[in-house]
Amino acid sequence: MARASASSGVPRYDRTAAAILDAAAQVLSGRSGSSSMADVAAAAGVSRATLYRYYPDREALLVALAAQALTDAASRLEDAALERAPVEEAIERIVRALVAVGDRYAVLIRERVDVDPAEAERLVGAPMRAVFARGVEGGLFRQDIAPEVLLELFGGALVAAIKLTEQGQLGLEEASAATASVFLDGVRAR
Repeated sequence: MARASASSGVPRYDRTAAAILDAAAQVLSGRSGSSSMADVAAAAGVSRATLYRYYPDREALLVALAAQALTDAASRLEDAALERAPVEEAIERIVRALVAVGDRYAVLIRERVDVDPAEAERLVGAPMRAVFARGVEGGLFRQDIAPEVLLELFGGALVAAIKLTEQGQLGLEEASAATASVFLDGVRAR
């Protein structure tokens, strides 16, 4: 059972897990896959034994990191207030939010780590789908392409933007602006 720290009231277990996941995001996404569990432990300020108690192998660590990335993406989308923004602005907000999250968790894309599809749909897919539905219904987006296809193409553009930032070819804002612009101009109704 996790014990609460006297100074903060936060369970020590949760603080340690958070420190490990934060370090893993930085270390694993920063070195194109050459980082080890020992590098993660050192960056988190914990022993390798502690790291392995929380995450018995790299795969378990990546699964936990993917869950954290999903939570972060959902939080950023919620903060973006997509439902209150015009469709074009909502698309720009989605791109900025998800490219920032993707940049932090680039290792997940590189290593093709899957997330729970139901959670991904609920937390990230549904808010994005709502924006796309508004775009199609309002006549802003092409109606000859199904919203599901538009969403899939959009996802590909987001992954490309994340890769461009990871490789240092574009900064976060440049990649976000270019992605939103190219995508919006390509899906407009004719």
